[in-house]
Amino acid sequence: MKRLVIKIGSNILASAEHGLNTKRLHAISKDISDVAEKGYETVIVSSGAIAAGLKKLGLREKPRDINLKQAAAAIGQSSLMWAYEQGFADFGKKVAQVLLTKDDITNRLRYINAKNTLFTLLSYGVIPVINENDPVAVDEIKFGDNDMLAALVAGLVEADMLIILSDVDGLYTRDPKDKTAELIMNVDGITPDIEKLAGGTGSAISTGGMYSKVLAAKQATSHGIPVVIMNGKKSGLLMRLINGEKVGTTFHPGKERLSSKKGWIAYGLKSKGMLYLDDGAVRALTSQGTSLLPSGISKVEGHFEIGDAVNCISKEGRKIAKGLTNYSSGDIEQIKGKKTSEIEKILGYKYSDEVIHRDNLVVV
Repeated sequence: MKRLVIKIGSNILASAEHGLNTKRLHAISKDISDVAEKGYETVIVSSGAIAAGLKKLGLREKPRDINLKQAAAAIGQSSLMWAYEQGFADFGKKVAQVLLTKDDITNRLRYINAKNTLFTLLSYGVIPVINENDPVAVDEIKFGDNDMLAALVAGLVEADMLIILSDVDGLYTRDPKDKTAELIMNVDGITPDIEKLAGGTGSAISTGGMYSKVLAAKQATSHGIPVVIMNGKKSGLLMRLINGEKVGTTFHPGKERLSSKKGWIAYGLKSKGMLYLDDGAVRALTSQGTSLLPSGISKVEGHFEIGDAVNCISKEGRKIAKGLTNYSSGDIEQIKGKKTSEIEKILGYKYSDEVIHRDNLVVV
């Protein structure tokens, strides 16, 4: 059984002027249903709730006011899910709505609960339709755009592929409006030059342009998940992709695949502080795959508690790793630069020899 995560952008499904494009949604429902018949499990990450609500509110473009966005999402959410319900019912498929916020990813228990819910739905042949919970999300807990949400979900469900449906055929060598622009079929590594090619902003409806899609691809490929960006306004492409044809732009993962837990640490958690390391500790983490010991820490920044995520920084200021700390910032301030044998004498207790155990550490 193969598992796909398919992200569908709001500029494909809706417009402020006309509301939901039910015809396009129906065509996408057919494509996904055809793939499901081939034995693929599918999770949808869908935008479009805010855009669907704008027409009902009489607005012609996406508002900047967060309260108005949330109101539009609350109005549009039911319309969006009803359209999915009808679209997939025509092909004998059932859907379920799953709303997530950033808190659902950063909290380990809720992360696991979300994972279990999605796996249960898939086991019953139900297609989950995931969206950010816009009516209650605020700036501090928003994913920012559903491209990043899709990458997080791909890691969450251990997907075999993330497919991002765009309004263009993929990543081009320059602006697709330029007649000399060429479609890039394969990307083996997302370099600064590739990110530069994708620079730009989204539409008046969508929050994400090609840049956010490439960043999402960068995250997903670090999980070992290949990513395809392709045109969501053309029918039949999904099946062609599944059948092995080259469609859109494929971002190939490296050899190493982050575990679900390490992907959660790397991308699901917000760092609460920084630990500056000496050269020896940097070499140990990056070349030898060791845990972080207090002897390698030269400086502590931020206030954090046991179990919080912190970034590990070289003396030049380069981020090299991220992990879950076994000690608070106050405790590390006391034991930094010391040997593990001195921890108990200094603190009066010793939770662990390691400040960050390698099982809870991701080199970035």
